[in-house]
Amino acid sequence: MKIYKRKVNYYETDKMGVVHHSNYIRYFEEARTYFLEEIGFPYSKIEQEKIISPVTSVTCQYKKPALYGETLDIEIKLVGLSAVKSTFSYIVKNQNGEINATGQSEHCFLNDKGRIITIKSMPSFKEALDKELEEEN
Repeated sequence: MKIYKRKVNYYETDKMGVVHHSNYIRYFEEARTYFLEEIGFPYSKIEQEKIISPVTSVTCQYKKPALYGETLDIEIKLVGLSAVKSTFSYIVKNQNGEINATGQSEHCFLNDKGRIITIKSMPSFKEALDKELEEEN
């Protein structure tokens, strides 16, 4: 598990200072980008290998509104890896440890032609993801 920290910006909120629900999906993306950087595979490195990993599914369960000015911890964990798909889970918490939202996203692996490929086509990336899975179990 990795923890990505971010502060809620004013533009992400409504007139009451509450984070708009659509922003949680963006927070998941930011956390996933951070996760990949932390394991040594930023998107730029993956894309240099002519691999892309689009979102195929995303869910979000809203628990407690996040507010303007709060600092959020987004816990991201790789919870599944198959030959053609990765699955991440997210827990968004405020600075008091209260859960604002939970979610999950799934991603497939495609080549630069948009065709599904297996993660085996980038062995070092697969190894790094496998290591993360092992550490979680």
